[in-house]
Amino acid sequence: MGLNLSNRQIAAELEMNENCIQEMTTVLRNGIVEQESSITLEGTVECDEVYVVAGHKGHPESVKKKDERRENEG
Repeated sequence: MGLNLSNRQIAAELEMNENCIQEMTTVLRNGIVEQESSITLEGTVECDEVYVVAGHKGHPESVKKKDERRENEG
């Protein structure tokens, strides 16, 4: 899991059934989430160099076209 492998890849590597691997990784991931401590940010918080690709899957030209259409409509 530390290598960021899919359940299918883990199953192939361990020569196990994918359903068994799904159950195992679900238990492991849930345990990790339960152990995470919640962090509360206070005061002024800054975030630098954030790059968001949600919605266009690495194709910024498709977003640009949508933005141009919105400008022409408004």
